[in-house]
Amino acid sequence: MLKRYLLAPGPTPVPSEVLLSMSKPIIHHRSADFLPVLDSAKKGLQWLFQTKNDVLILCATGTGGMVGSVNNFFNKGDKVIVINGGKFGERWIKICLSYGLEVDEVIVEWGYSIKPEIIEKKLKENPDIKGVFIQACETSTGVYHDVEAVGKIIKGYDDTIFIVDAISALVAHDLKTDEWGIDIMVGGSQKGFMLPPGLAFVSVSEKAWRKNETSKLQRFYFNFKKERENLAKNQTNFTSPVTLIIGLNEAIGMLQKEGLANIFLRHKKLAHATREAVKAIGLNIYSKESPSDSVTAIESPSGIDGQMIYKTLRERYGITAAGGQDKAKGKIFRLAHLGYSDIFDIITGIAALEMVLKSLGYPVEFGKGVARVQELLM
Repeated sequence: MLKRYLLAPGPTPVPSEVLLSMSKPIIHHRSADFLPVLDSAKKGLQWLFQTKNDVLILCATGTGGMVGSVNNFFNKGDKVIVINGGKFGERWIKICLSYGLEVDEVIVEWGYSIKPEIIEKKLKENPDIKGVFIQACETSTGVYHDVEAVGKIIKGYDDTIFIVDAISALVAHDLKTDEWGIDIMVGGSQKGFMLPPGLAFVSVSEKAWRKNETSKLQRFYFNFKKERENLAKNQTNFTSPVTLIIGLNEAIGMLQKEGLANIFLRHKKLAHATREAVKAIGLNIYSKESPSDSVTAIESPSGIDGQMIYKTLRERYGITAAGGQDKAKGKIFRLAHLGYSDIFDIITGIAALEMVLKSLGYPVEFGKGVARVQELLM
């Protein structure tokens, strides 16, 4: 028997309480029974996003939320800035280009975070920039970008909106949507929300809604104006993913019992312990600046393929982590500490990592990484 463990940055483990809530008999999405369900969900999302604005609920992956964040607020030929520091920064570029936007790409070396002054300089030189796109956590590199600093810069530009992919950052990081001037922020259910894949969440500011009034890009399924109109009636524009929204309420209830400050502190402690354990084993962290509290990207030792570490963790020990992507493939592997995670998830992951490295010929002193986790989290 091989017990399975999920330590990937998405999907993440789903608590039994959430699974049980989703096993209840299905209800109709247009019935009176569903109205309080969606009402509770939308209020819970506002709490988690730390916003007074609407948070739309889409039956889609996080990428669907990203697409809607482009085709609902811009026009063909609009100039935008995209911070590209990894695989998902590249995704923003591809989506923007597919809708005819003119992209000013700011390349950030993988493993490093954006320097906010670069954005400030570009905005001063190009006052016709209509939007700035960024990842909060660049999942492919394990880097957290300084969303607060960038947001405060963009606040001073009335015709520029700030769009944040926070799909793997929400819940792990303290993201103050309204206070930091984040106009559009995208989340996904299968990350910190402790749910299966299938829901995207998008908060939209009034500044962004004014952009929506002049946007002429084609849209049908991802029509945010119609979603907003339906949300006011505790409905979604198309068929609601009823079961997932019921699970969302259960998950948010669990998070509310823990409290925002405790949630962020838990993720910070788990992330710190993971990084320190990795260092105790003798490995290096791939994120040279601002490592994320969602996922830790780890450099594979010289002569050992990072994909082999990821593969052996899964096949021999039942632990699904994550490998490297694109130019980092084979060079790194990643361990998540996101959502439904605690001290023993970290101990399990580090203990298995020591065993895998030993089997691949790396000189590991058993228990060194585990001891560091215990020391930090006891």
